[in-house]
Amino acid sequence: MDRIAAALERMSPPPMPAPDFTAATAFVWHVEPDRLEPVTDVNRVDLDLLVGIDRSRDTLLDNTRRFAAGFAANNALLWGARGMGKSSLVKAIHAKSQAEHEELKLVELQREDLPSVGRLLNHLRSAPHRFLLFCDDLSFSHDDQHYKSLKAVLDGGIEGRPENVVFYATSNRRHLMPRDMIENERSSAISPSEAVEEKVSLSDRFGLWLGFHPCSQDEYLAMIDGYCAAHGIKIDPQTLRAEAIEWQATRGSRSGRVAWQFFTDLAGRQKIAIDL
Repeated sequence: MDRIAAALERMSPPPMPAPDFTAATAFVWHVEPDRLEPVTDVNRVDLDLLVGIDRSRDTLLDNTRRFAAGFAANNALLWGARGMGKSSLVKAIHAKSQAEHEELKLVELQREDLPSVGRLLNHLRSAPHRFLLFCDDLSFSHDDQHYKSLKAVLDGGIEGRPENVVFYATSNRRHLMPRDMIENERSSAISPSEAVEEKVSLSDRFGLWLGFHPCSQDEYLAMIDGYCAAHGIKIDPQTLRAEAIEWQATRGSRSGRVAWQFFTDLAGRQKIAIDL
């Protein structure tokens, strides 16, 4: 028995050492083995460059500042049109708030790692910092059980959500699962309302719902003007407008992501280096 116990101990991974949260302002959670990898250079844009989402920006910034200062704050679901700056807003607001409250850390959790969230919360709970736990592009398929793990963050179970953690998620779907799956379960289940209640009501556990919608042409052009001004690119306004409109026409869509992609192409043609 002693030899078996020793062999099992050698096979099991060693416990995760206490994270050094002074190593960076942002971290990414990985499993197998569990670890928090510091991110010294976060990929983000300045908050002032996010155009056309003023109401969502102000609401989330106010919520984050309250949380960073030690007061009550809500979990937030940022949902809506793709490419409209949902994840960029979370990262930009963290940078803005962290400059005011140095103890505020950003921790990114991948959707496929949701089953490990309990172990992650145990590490965050005992730390003398405050954490924005961030999950990008959160959604669930018909038979996906990961959503059950998410309740540990939103409701906290018997222990409760750590008071030093708040959860921000982005999704293209307001109810975190495709509408056709919701309607299919309602039409085929013996108890239609009960069949979807557990999954659909998951989004109700977010205190803040912030909607992101396709931008207008004026907002699209304003985004590009902001990027040009921030990086010192000078170009004839009419030429810029014509090229930007042609670019979005070839893409068949208009969004903050398309505006940034056009600006990246423009900067490259102007032989100006930018941080991607």
